[in-house]
Amino acid sequence: MQCTMLKAKLHQARVTHAELEYEGSCAIDGELMDMAGILEYEQIQIYNLDNGERFETYAIRGEEGSKIISVNGAAAHKAQPGHRVIICAYAGYGSSELINYKPRLIYMGEGNAVKGSSNAIPVQVA
Repeated sequence: MQCTMLKAKLHQARVTHAELEYEGSCAIDGELMDMAGILEYEQIQIYNLDNGERFETYAIRGEEGSKIISVNGAAAHKAQPGHRVIICAYAGYGSSELINYKPRLIYMGEGNAVKGSSNAIPVQVA
């Protein structure tokens, strides 16, 4: 049995650039990519907290330590600098891999500083 699961998440990252004429879809600071386990050219989904847009693209490596989150090409119509976004990557796993499975969750603060990390989303209470 194959199951698609959340692999990695950058939660509440801030868009720093929106480049309509730039080749490549979403540049992410290389250090943030490594921390989250997002690979260059990996398919990602972006959820914009400020305007409700949800779109799919791929990650490209941004300058290490720059804190860049640049939404490029056609996707630049869906997010602007300052918008808060959630960037997620998903992967398929077999049932034996799911026994000890945990995603990488990176929580972002102002200036795209890392506030913390986890491998479990808290239980939502009523």
